[in-house]
Amino acid sequence: MALRWRISALVAAAACAVAAAVGVLVHEFSRDRELSQARESARVTLDRAAVTYTRTGEVQGSGAALDAPGLPGDLRDLVEQGHRGTEFTTGPAGPAMWAARPAGSRVLSVRVDLTTTMRDIGALDASIVVAGLITTAVVLPLGVLTAGRMSRRLRTAAGTARRIAAGDLDARIAAGPRPRDEIADISTAVDTMAGALQKRLLGEQRFTADVAHELRTPLMGLVTAAELLPEGEAAGYVRDRVRVLGTLVEELLEISRLDAGAEHADMSPCPVGPLVREVVARSRPATTVVWADDTDGDADGDAGAATVRTDSRRLERILTNLVVNAHRHGRAPVVVTVSGDGRTVTVRDHGPGYPRTLLDDGPQRFRTGARERGTGHGLGLTIALGQAQVIGATLEFGDAPDGGALATLRLPSVPPPAGADPAGLAER
Repeated sequence: MALRWRISALVAAAACAVAAAVGVLVHEFSRDRELSQARESARVTLDRAAVTYTRTGEVQGSGAALDAPGLPGDLRDLVEQGHRGTEFTTGPAGPAMWAARPAGSRVLSVRVDLTTTMRDIGALDASIVVAGLITTAVVLPLGVLTAGRMSRRLRTAAGTARRIAAGDLDARIAAGPRPRDEIADISTAVDTMAGALQKRLLGEQRFTADVAHELRTPLMGLVTAAELLPEGEAAGYVRDRVRVLGTLVEELLEISRLDAGAEHADMSPCPVGPLVREVVARSRPATTVVWADDTDGDADGDAGAATVRTDSRRLERILTNLVVNAHRHGRAPVVVTVSGDGRTVTVRDHGPGYPRTLLDDGPQRFRTGARERGTGHGLGLTIALGQAQVIGATLEFGDAPDGGALATLRLPSVPPPAGADPAGLAER
């Protein structure tokens, strides 16, 4: 049950409980007061009748009676023992207050009819019930309105927190001016946390970009110097390391552009088949391509003719990174499967599968996640995920049922507008 309705139910229950408690108290107080007054009136009448009976031996006109037939048995027994007393009864004749005392060998009693009094108390009870219902009817909408406002504020805070978790670091609750309360404290805390997180991540992004740019100049010098080395085993090793360093610097620059939102998709019709074949042709060792129909999964040689509207350069970058990662960290055979409409591409290897940390938290830069998946700096999958978000695609990582890592790229049926900023590229 939503918090709004829980609070509303609590308000309604509280209003009903208060109305019931007040009604019971008023009923008991009114009843006790009326009975007390009737008891006192019966005693006074009985005393006057006793004086009259003592003087004249008669009780006619005094409001009392001798040996009244309707006298309660308990009260009669009390009088026969020489005592006086009163008793409230609700017999067939209606509610009444009795008072009795000894009169020689007889019983002198007075009966005060309380039918009207009890009817008035019943009417008072009905009025209290109506007043309680009216009060509940008035208080309940106010409780629903207040609970609704609280629920909306909490939902806004939760939605903003989810947007921040998804990578929108500019999201803020920005609660309007209002008296301080717990929800306002939560909103302020979330906004403060988002600001601190954004500041820290922007600082890390600037540092990454600055480092990559600063490394570019000495790297160019290293490339030139490596080309001037005489041929030999040492020169080949140096050139290989320089090439690896150059790739790392270029990837760092690409990540910095993705983090800054400077990457924008250039949408155009793209034949998926030739692009996949080109990516596979560059991979070493060879990679298997499977063209599968979306509905029945049968092999279809014409499936590679599908054309989608996307950014072909970025799509090629994504697929290249996925295939390279599969060869580097998995085991052969590596299989690329393209759906019949060309909008779903999967890359699967037959190695140990993705590490649990990657499946739970997504790709993380400078972390490969598991020793058995080999060495690397963890930027390839990070770049693939970022480029997928630029073109509006979804990239999911999982493990195949019969073993091996499985990456699934799904292109949107309607591509994002040009200039759309990627989201969620911050390191998690």
